[in-house]
Order: sequence, then C-alpha cells, then structure tokens
Amino acid sequence: MSTNEKVFSVLLSPRVSEKTARLQQVSNQYVFEVSNDATKADVKAAVEQLFDVKVESVNVVNVKGKNKSFRFRSGRRGDWRKAYVRLADGQSIDVSAKA
Repeated sequence: MSTNEKVFSVLLSPRVSEKTARLQQVSNQYVFEVSNDATKADVKAAVEQLFDVKVESVNVVNVKGKNKSFRFRSGRRGDWRKAYVRLADGQSIDVSAKA
C-alpha cells in the first residue's frame, strides 16, 4: 500500500457540527472520523501530509454505536472512532471545501 492510499484509509471524513465548529474557532481543533485501527501517529502523519499543516496534538476517541429501532425492528449502529486534531497557531484547514 502506497503512502497516499494509507492517508485515505486512515482519514475517512471530517465531522462537521456545531460543537466541532466551536472547537475550530476557540482552540484550533478539527475533528475527523478515522479508521478503527488508526493510531495517533497515523492520524498525525495523514493530516500533515494531506493538508500540509503542522499538527500539535492528536486525541483519539472510540464512539460506541447507539441502539435504534425502526418499525418494531431493533438494531444497533456501528462503533466508530474519531480524532481531535489540534493545529499549530496560525494554521487552518478548510473542511467545508467541495471536492
């Protein structure tokens, strides 16, 4: 697997919500959904390579899936993993950019 493929297998998507928008303004942190086997070092390398920024720190959280029901049928959403990435001062990422 080439390094470019590894970057795209580690970072799945940015998480955009009111909470993440506030984090971007207040503490220059960005939130990404990452693969379940990604480490902090993998996430840091992927973000620095993909967005050409300097990452100060990475915090990773395992999010448990919720139990949901739909028309008398109960199910469970999948577990997933997210990473909080803090950038160096003066740097930013445009997560709302269209591909």
